[in-house]
Formats: sequence, C-alpha cells, structure tokens
Amino acid sequence: MLIKKKKARSHTEDRCLALVLATAAGILNAMALGAFGFLPSHMTGNASQMSSEVATSDTHGLMFLAALLMAFVIGSMLARVVVIAGEKFRTIFCLILLAEGVALTALSVFEIFMFSERFNAEVLVMLGFLMGVHNSTSTQLSNGRVRSTHVTGTLTDAGIALGSFLLSFMSPDKSLDRHAFRKQLYTHLTTIFSFLGGCMIGLALFDLFGFRAMLALGVCLVVVAVSAIVVTVRTASRLMVPVRTSG
Repeated sequence: MLIKKKKARSHTEDRCLALVLATAAGILNAMALGAFGFLPSHMTGNASQMSSEVATSDTHGLMFLAALLMAFVIGSMLARVVVIAGEKFRTIFCLILLAEGVALTALSVFEIFMFSERFNAEVLVMLGFLMGVHNSTSTQLSNGRVRSTHVTGTLTDAGIALGSFLLSFMSPDKSLDRHAFRKQLYTHLTTIFSFLGGCMIGLALFDLFGFRAMLALGVCLVVVAVSAIVVTVRTASRLMVPVRTSG
C-alpha cells in the first residue's frame, strides 16, 4: 500500500492506505485537541478563524493561525519535492512516513519531559507541518483518492461518487461503470470512517496515557514504514535473477 507502482493502484490498496493513514491522522488530530484544545489539521476552520482575529485586532492569534496554515502548506510542498526528487526509489513514500514517525516520536518525547504551555503554539505549528506531510503523502500515493486529513474534500468526493453510482441505474448510457463508481465510493467511505474512528480512539488514548499515547503513535508509524521497506527489499531480492558466468 506504501509503494508507488507503474500499474494502476487498486482500490483495495487505497483502502488499506486509508485505514492506516486516515486513522493515524484522526488519532493525532484528536490527541492535539485533548492536549491543546486545537485541531492542527482543520485548515478550513483555522482559515475562517483568522477573520475573527482580524476583527478583534488580535495580532498574536492572527500570526499563530497564519503560521499554522503556512506550516501545513510547507509540509505538503516538502513532501511533494521529496517525492519528485526520489521518484527512482520505490520506497520513497515509506521513507517520508518514516521521517514523519521519527519527528512525531521526538516531539512526543519533548512533551513528555519538557511540557510547558509556553511552547504550545510552536508544538501545534509543528503538528500542522506533520499533518501537511501526512496528507500530501497519502494524496500523492493514491493519486488523490485518499486524503487522510482532508475530511471536507473526502466527503465531497464521496457525494460525487454516490451521485455517479445512483445515476448509473437511471441513465441509458451503458458507458457508465457502475462497479468502478461503487469501488470509489467504498474507498472514500473507508477514509471518512477511518478518520472518525481514529478521532474517537485518539481522545480516549490521550485521556488515559497523555503524551505517551502520542509517542506510541509515532513509533507505530515508524514500524509501518520500516516494515514496508523490509518487505519491498526482500521482494526485490527474490525477483533478482542470479548472474552465472560460464567457466
């Protein structure tokens, strides 16, 4: 699910991707809400709130929201640049996820041992950056079918897929691929419910374990990425035909 293949990706692979990355995004988003009372991936709401900060002349709040939005964009941009630069590496998406997991682990360790409210803004901006990386990675890997943090866009895509699926029953146009529309709808629904499930799990885990739960999430991302790299390397090694020289 974490390997970009030359052939078209199947919806099954994208659903597995959604189960892992959308669930992880929901967990992290909910943990941030529990820890700081803020949603680092809710860019629509954060952008809307900027107008309120302008109206109240809250310069500090405005600068924080602007930094959070910019961090998300920079994270998305950086993930894209890395993918293009490393397009020859089959495990490039695994490496991005690995780096994200390491960064989240380090941030969690920092919060466990050095938590201070004066660092909340900086930590949220860092989480916004990681959310940008996370969403950009899943979007690029799935060719736009899985947006792990962007529920608004995924709900829109699900509505479009549902409309196309229902239209296929009423339209005389035989070219409409009902089976493809249904698979696409299932993929979007998997993403949505994975994110929602992750949010519920994330709040419960943070209430029980605090930042140690966030640390565990970072470690899980590292394990998933390393496992995918190991499987890919082993598979490539098996496919290599040994070269024999005549003597």
